[in-house]
Amino acid sequence: MSPGNLYRYFRSKEALIAGIAERDRAEVAQEFARADLSHGFFAVLEGMAHHHFAVRPDEKVKLCTEVMAESRRNPEIARISAAFDADVKKWLIDLLRAAAERGDIPSDIDFNGAVTMLMIIADGVWWRRALDPNFDPASVVPVFMDITRHMLRSRPHGVATHDAASDAAKHETNEATKNETINEEPSR
Repeated sequence: MSPGNLYRYFRSKEALIAGIAERDRAEVAQEFARADLSHGFFAVLEGMAHHHFAVRPDEKVKLCTEVMAESRRNPEIARISAAFDADVKKWLIDLLRAAAERGDIPSDIDFNGAVTMLMIIADGVWWRRALDPNFDPASVVPVFMDITRHMLRSRPHGVATHDAASDAAKHETNEATKNETINEEPSR
């Protein structure tokens, strides 16, 4: 179908993109609804990652990256993209919470932060697929899963607060200055 014929069915580029987004949203919603955690959370997530990273047709991936780029210029497309991302984020958080209830992952992780990182990685894989014809997306699924397992099973070690870090830096600076003063020879 020619680009001109598309406008017989859609009144604008925004309406066309909204239609594509709605189709994709429905597909992804069904995928999350069918997720069977009895197989284990990580097995389910790996299957989803493989499907979205490596199985989805290149044309769909490239179209999504085009929509992402257009959302930077067009506020209506940005709104459509943000709504889609919000749905995916909610579904992923719900999936993580269900996995935590099953005991597959700790219940006290930062669900929002973890899902944000998963989405950033997924966006990066899609961009790489769109830009690099030699990229093998299936090869990154095991690495993605290793990163995900680490992120969802380990806790960060104590991170110094801004004030504590600032105090430590000041202390080190003061000590260095004191040592320089002690090592200086008196002026003659």
